[in-house]
Amino acid sequence: MKVLYIESKLKNLKLNLDKSEIQKLPKKLFLAYSIQYKNITLFIKKQLEANNIKITNMQQVLGCSKIQTKDPILLIGAGRFHAINLYLQAPVVYILENSRITKIPGEDIKKIEKKRKAALMNFLKAEKIGLLITTKPGQENMKIALKLKENLEKKGKNVFLFISNNIDLCQFENFPIDSWVNTACPGLANDNAKIVNYQDVISL
Repeated sequence: MKVLYIESKLKNLKLNLDKSEIQKLPKKLFLAYSIQYKNITLFIKKQLEANNIKITNMQQVLGCSKIQTKDPILLIGAGRFHAINLYLQAPVVYILENSRITKIPGEDIKKIEKKRKAALMNFLKAEKIGLLITTKPGQENMKIALKLKENLEKKGKNVFLFISNNIDLCQFENFPIDSWVNTACPGLANDNAKIVNYQDVISL
């Protein structure tokens, strides 16, 4: 079955940032945005540059996107779903919502780090490992999953492959799995205490 991807963008929406909001930002930024806000991001970029803020780069993000930057990030979008994945990839994350700029509190990042650490400790002592694999384009990592399965079995783990287009966390209780290793969208690791992302265990 062929899949047709169509971009959805907000039209006729221009955000004029107040000086007091712009002053919350550092003098160097990486701009991240969800696709609906692409045109708005270009408008915001001009405002920031007019206020002597250097934009080092721009990138569209998804919940599973990887950002290569050491600069603070300003996320332009609605909600915090996309922001969660950025927390651990940048020194500081700001969110622009409804003309207001908010800095993500350090406490929020520490909570995520603590949760990830607990999931990793659970993985290390686990005997039965479930490898989560999606068939979605852009998130499918079958080769990585098979290589990881081979390496884990060499270490004495019992590894099972779970392949699906949509990963339903509610079904996890139906399987006697001690720890789940996610090769799909990294955001899944924030939804279940037994999930670790493959990036966190591949070098162990």
